Parts: sequence; C-alpha cells; structure tokens
Amino acid sequence: MQVITRTVLVLSLVSLFADIASEMLYPVIPVYLKEIGFSVLLIGILEGVVNFTAGISKGYFGKLSDEKGLRLPFVKLGYFLGAISKPLMATFAYPLWIFFVRTVDRLGKGLRTAARDALLSQEATKETKARVFGFHRGMDTIGAAIGPVIALLFLFFYPGSYTTLFYIAFIPGMISVLLIFLLKEKRNPVSTLGKGNFFSFFSYWKIASPEFKKVVPGLLLFALFNSSDIFLLLVTRETIGDKVITLWQTDFNADTITIAAYIFYNLVYAATSYPMGILADRLGFKRIIILGLILFTIVYGGFAFKPSILFIFILFSVYGIYAAATEGVIKAWITNLSHHQNTATAIGFYTSGESICSLFASIIAGALWTGIGSSFTFILPAIISLIVVLYFSLIIKVK
Repeated sequence: MQVITRTVLVLSLVSLFADIASEMLYPVIPVYLKEIGFSVLLIGILEGVVNFTAGISKGYFGKLSDEKGLRLPFVKLGYFLGAISKPLMATFAYPLWIFFVRTVDRLGKGLRTAARDALLSQEATKETKARVFGFHRGMDTIGAAIGPVIALLFLFFYPGSYTTLFYIAFIPGMISVLLIFLLKEKRNPVSTLGKGNFFSFFSYWKIASPEFKKVVPGLLLFALFNSSDIFLLLVTRETIGDKVITLWQTDFNADTITIAAYIFYNLVYAATSYPMGILADRLGFKRIIILGLILFTIVYGGFAFKPSILFIFILFSVYGIYAAATEGVIKAWITNLSHHQNTATAIGFYTSGESICSLFASIIAGALWTGIGSSFTFILPAIISLIVVLYFSLIIKVK
C-alpha cells in the first residue's frame, strides 16, 4: 500500500514553502521587535496573544470544516493570510500594527491547520498515521531549515536589513498558496455535532472517547509550560553575548550563530521526523512521545545553565529529535482517537486547548525572565515535562 500519496506529497510541499517564508523571519523577529522597542515581556505577551488567536480559531474552523464536509477552502485561505502578512510586518513599526499583522498571520494558521491535518488523516490508515504525519512534518521542517539559511546569507551581506527580508518572504509564501490548487477533494461526511456558535467545538468533549479524555489533559499540561521557541533564541543570543567566532577566516557574531543553531535544529528535526513516525507506528505513540518529553527536559535543563556555544548546538540537535518525536506523533495519536466525521473538530479541540495554554506559557516565561532571571524560564518547564512523563507512564494505557 502506498503510504505517501499525491495529496500527502502536495500538502507537504505546501508546508515546505510556507515554512521557508515563516522561518526566514522567525529567528530575526525577536531581534527586530527589540530593535523597534519591544521588551522581552512584551514579546512574550505578543507571542502568547497571537498563538491564542490561532489556537481558538483552529477549533472553530476545524468544526466548520467538518460541518461543510470540505477541507481545501480553509487550507487555501489560511495559507494566503500567512503569505500576505509577511510584507505587512515591515510596513509600519508601531506595536499595535505588529500585533494586528501577527494576529492575521496566526489566524491563517488557525484557518488551515485542522482542515489540512484532517486531509492528511484521510490519506492514512490507523497503522500508517505517524508515518504520514512524520513525512509531512519532515518536509515542513526542511522548509524551516531553508528559510533561516536564506536569512543568514541575506543578513551576512546586508546586516540589519530586516524589513527587506519581510518582503522577500512573500515569494515562497505565495508559491505555497498556488500549489494547493493542484488538489481536488470530494465532500466528506458531515459532522455529527451539528451547527453551533464560535465555541461549540468544545462540545466535542461530550462525545470524545475515554482514551481521548485521558491523553489530551496530559498534553495540555505540558503545553501550559512549553513557551515559544523565541525564548530559546533569546537565551542563545544572551549567552553568546559579544563573543565572535572565526571560522574559515570569517567572523561570526551572536546573530549569525543564533540563526545557525536554529538551522541546525531544523535539519535534525527534518531528518528524524519520518523515522520517528515509523517507530511510533511500530512501537506505539505513547512510548515515542515519552521519549520526546524526556529529551525536552534535558534540553530545557541544559539551557537553564548558560551552556557553551558547542553545547548550545548539541542541545538544539536534541531539541530537533524531541520535536520529531512529538509534533507529528501527537497529531497522529489525536486523529486515531477521534471519530471519522469529527476529525477536524477533534484536532481543533486539542490544538485550541494547546494554544490557549501557550498564551499563558509565553506570558509566564516572559514574566519569569523579567522578574527572576532567564534560568527559571527553562527550569520550570523541565520539571513539568517530567511530571507529564510520569502521568503518561503510570496512568495512560493507550499505546
């Protein structure tokens, strides 16, 4: 049986180009925001608010996708909003404008995520889910590695030209939108939950399986303390400080090293996503996710103690394996525990809860960093991750 179908391949390419656009900017956004007057606390609030917007809309649009029995209209509009937000980011430097544009970008993610993941789920069997989602995450992450490389090269030749980079990012963003038009779909079975208001997707909990009701709370507890990766980039830059590394008769400053570390993370993530999917299909989702959470604990514990530059790269490589062991595998696990007619609703329910938790996680991280110190921003999530490992090991029987 063919595991990677045409639809899976096209959706993976769409994500690849969309991530090239997004990840060209992701490593420089915290630097750009600080340059135009944002404090670390305000950056944390911004990331929390926009992720909350994306998350709460994932649930609504996921349920709406199930109600309509359609996926592609949500996927197309979602990726378009993500593409158009890139040049808008550089238009004005006012905080309210930045909040608006970042919200539009994340709203696009909210529109497309549940519908796209439901499409991927439709292309797989229960026995191949983790491989399909792992392949998609791998391709997505290749884009996440290419994007920072482009940013690194551009900023090497044009230091500080952040606004131009926002305009360049529009090109791969639009390519991702155009690729979606290669796909066609048939109308799917309509949701059994019926129509409702914006928050009606929460009613999925009433019909969710017992296994779903056990797995999701553990995942959401972890998400409540898993703040934005921007804090990893900030602590990397803070740790490096004014150090300059000379390689091949070329000097590399803190910005360049930070972006290079992030590229390295994405390369490891991309390379291990599909193998982790294979392992999850064979050994069970729970085991691989527990492995990922243990690796997360190691990484955050390491960053809490201001590691050396070499150790920073080692930690980012381990972080890439953690992401490969959790991101796609969690989506596969959720879809396997959901009802066929309500797949997008189930995904939206979880991802909405995850993003609500991320709002508090980023605010907590920003507050800890500002009030106590950056080390505590990483120690607390490491402890919570171990608690979730114990919860899954002792309570969750679902494989």
